[in-house]
Amino acid sequence: MTLQELKNKNPQIPVYGIDDEAFAEYGCRINNMDVTGLVAAGKEIAFPKQGSAYEPSTPAFEVLPVAEEIRKKCFGELPCQVGYCYGHSNFLNAFEWHTGSEINVAVTDLVLILAKRSDVKDGKMDASCAKAFLLKAGDAVEVYATSLHFCPCEVEESGFGCVVALPKGTNVPLDEVPADPLLFRKNKWLIAHVDNEGLIAKGVVPGITGTNYKIIY
Repeated sequence: MTLQELKNKNPQIPVYGIDDEAFAEYGCRINNMDVTGLVAAGKEIAFPKQGSAYEPSTPAFEVLPVAEEIRKKCFGELPCQVGYCYGHSNFLNAFEWHTGSEINVAVTDLVLILAKRSDVKDGKMDASCAKAFLLKAGDAVEVYATSLHFCPCEVEESGFGCVVALPKGTNVPLDEVPADPLLFRKNKWLIAHVDNEGLIAKGVVPGITGTNYKIIY
């Protein structure tokens, strides 16, 4: 699907490409790494028939030389993990953030719905702050720590695949009950859309009001 086709089908939310200046507020394209091996490895992983799955650390990715390149170039030699988010999703549903950038490599075409951490006031925000960005298969981006994001959205019936690199230990279960109700996993703060009963039932704070945007393709 082209960017213009996606724009035409989704007038309900602003849609951009990652080379549009609008993306500069949220992240940047990564041009100095060859990610073809990651994309090829991602294509070997079978998607679930419904719903999405997330693996914080994926051995098939972390044995590749590019994983070490990501650690050095993107995380300044700090330990990192290279995992995978894949399957089926097309709603905003929630927003999360981390203390540290997230690296995304699109195995398939996909859409990231993003907003800013500064849009969250006392654990609440309106979905109208969100923008959508199309990544084509093979695109690699850094999503800044100041950006809100969640599960990518598919733009084809077969689903989406997105390599996700983060500081090591991110998104794994907490060791103790946190004082901050928004802290859901290690280095993962999360708010759900008020319509997302599934996440709310898991204890996620319902902090997003307004339209739970659906990406049409």
